[in-house]
Amino acid sequence: MRIAVTGSIATDHLMTFPGRFADQFVADQLHTVSLSFLVDNLDVRRGGVGANIAFGMGQLGTNPILVGAAGFDFDEYRAWLDRHGVDTASVRISETLHTARFVCTTDADHNQIGSFYTGAMSEARQIELKTVADRVNGLDLVLIGADDPEAMLRHTEECRSRGIPFAADFSQQIARMNGDEIRILLDGATYLFSNEYEKGLIESKTGWSDAEILAKVGHRVTTLGAQGVRIDRVGEEPIVVGCAEEERKADPTGVGDAFRAGFLSGLAWGVSLERAAQVGCMLATLVIETVGTQEYRLRRGNFMERFTKAYGDEAAEEVRTHLK
Repeated sequence: MRIAVTGSIATDHLMTFPGRFADQFVADQLHTVSLSFLVDNLDVRRGGVGANIAFGMGQLGTNPILVGAAGFDFDEYRAWLDRHGVDTASVRISETLHTARFVCTTDADHNQIGSFYTGAMSEARQIELKTVADRVNGLDLVLIGADDPEAMLRHTEECRSRGIPFAADFSQQIARMNGDEIRILLDGATYLFSNEYEKGLIESKTGWSDAEILAKVGHRVTTLGAQGVRIDRVGEEPIVVGCAEEERKADPTGVGDAFRAGFLSGLAWGVSLERAAQVGCMLATLVIETVGTQEYRLRRGNFMERFTKAYGDEAAEEVRTHLK
């Protein structure tokens, strides 16, 4: 199964604030916030939702095709992704702009405040998926992740016009998009990904109810934080999968991307939706235990031992046959 992952390619600048953001806000002054947080440390990491998801899929051996735009400074990052099983031949390289940059501060409660500089990402709208499909002899699924908004719209329209199944995943861009854009991006998707907060925001901005949205997509996949994930389908009982037990909680950045990587890898293997969600939750657990979105190590023996403990022998046996 050939899966293309479209989305941002960026470097992450991750900082930690030892206090609580909530303690710094004055209720009657929220209209004029002016805050500066003295942070304890700075980690510069590879990131971007497209690259994060593709990296996770590469770790699981499913050879994803990364589609996005990066800057003239991308050589080292490209080599890293290539070494970890990602097809980067369809990444557009800007001649003038730097790779996009995400700057994020996490507080003691694991709340986050972040900013994103688009840089070369703005050129992603110039990528045509037909060129990608022709190069790899066709695409079976395209994940349309958070990216340049014009690129997301173009990729969605092209998937619809060419009959390529697609998954809608707005994540960070949902705050910027209006209801009309969100309606275009989700209508006809095979999968719609969001977390619980984004789920409510999608319904609020579109004016569509949960049932109306579900009728327009094949599957609605909602991540529930520490409670795992729920998959809704029209006329069927939801599939609910819990999280694997974590050994520690280091940094939540990239956990949602890791879930998507595992879930999409499960689809590529042809396992059930429940198994795919279990793989996603296990991979997400590895990420939350690590600072940085691509710094975790997927050791097959350890992965399967923990997966078996979380989801049982039958589930593990099915996944083990695919995990090279």
